[in-house]
Amino acid sequence: MLTVLDHLPDQLLDLEAHQLEDRLGGPTLIHLAGRRDPPLFVSVLLHGNEVTGWQAVQQLLRRYTRRELPRSLSLFIGNVRAARYGQRRLDGQPDYNRIWGPGSTPEHAMAQAVLQQMQQRGVFASVDIHNNTGTNPHYACVNYLDASTLHLATLFGRTVLYFTKPEGVQSMAFGRFCPAVTLECGKPDQPHGTQHACEFLEACLHLSALPQRPVLSQDIDLFHSVAIVKIPDEVSFGFGEEAGDPHLRFPPDLDLFNFRELPPHTRIGWTNNGFHLEVQDEQGQDVADRFFYAQDGEIRTRVPIMPGMLTLNSRIIRQDCLCYLMERYSLAG
Repeated sequence: MLTVLDHLPDQLLDLEAHQLEDRLGGPTLIHLAGRRDPPLFVSVLLHGNEVTGWQAVQQLLRRYTRRELPRSLSLFIGNVRAARYGQRRLDGQPDYNRIWGPGSTPEHAMAQAVLQQMQQRGVFASVDIHNNTGTNPHYACVNYLDASTLHLATLFGRTVLYFTKPEGVQSMAFGRFCPAVTLECGKPDQPHGTQHACEFLEACLHLSALPQRPVLSQDIDLFHSVAIVKIPDEVSFGFGEEAGDPHLRFPPDLDLFNFRELPPHTRIGWTNNGFHLEVQDEQGQDVADRFFYAQDGEIRTRVPIMPGMLTLNSRIIRQDCLCYLMERYSLAG
């Protein structure tokens, strides 16, 4: 299910994300030659509703229609079927950012083919571009803490999130053989998100090497994702006073808590039938009681926490999660 090309199809850069399936037919890996090798690898549209990556690549490559790229570029365009409908993924599809590890689906086999090709070519660095559905700052995610990876991340900004779960993500697979980051560029279709991602890719293409020296602590705000918060399938939920009478109800502006360090006893929602949040740490252990408690029908934080990726999109919550919980991380530690 993978098409491999050594050129950009005619007029491809004129197409919106929802039009790509008609032109490409499915997931496509495009190798473009540049002055320097090995190539920069860029993946976009692993989630079909996260269009900033494609828009940034369009903006970048239009600059090089009549001149050579400073470095070779391998571009992977992912879930174009979901992009047609503006969805993260379609029912029956796996999440394209969970297929980069072991698995038996055709999508897993396709991801392994991409990894094999790129390992054979060598990779200067890997960049996977995403959006959030909630209000979040721009930040980079890493799965490894080596100096080159952290320097690549801080090229995007000071805020960096380190995580080891969930597995099967693109940056974790590529990070085993090259510096790899995931860029979170805010909500889709925001011009400053597209511009930020484009300028980052431009900078990467012009790098001759990534520094090997350690990143100084004063140059990075590093956080560690310590738990994932989900709502069980059997638990109903909603936002604001118009939510009806669900098991869980949250404020209509819940996503404003993203990347804010919340003190203990902060109210994040209400429950009418006990406590129904599912919280797992990186080892898969149930740690709900470590972070939250329910009292008098309210859900409150038990300890200082910083949530990230809180969203008000119920479909995304069902497909992925409500949020991640983060703590500050010391490189010296």
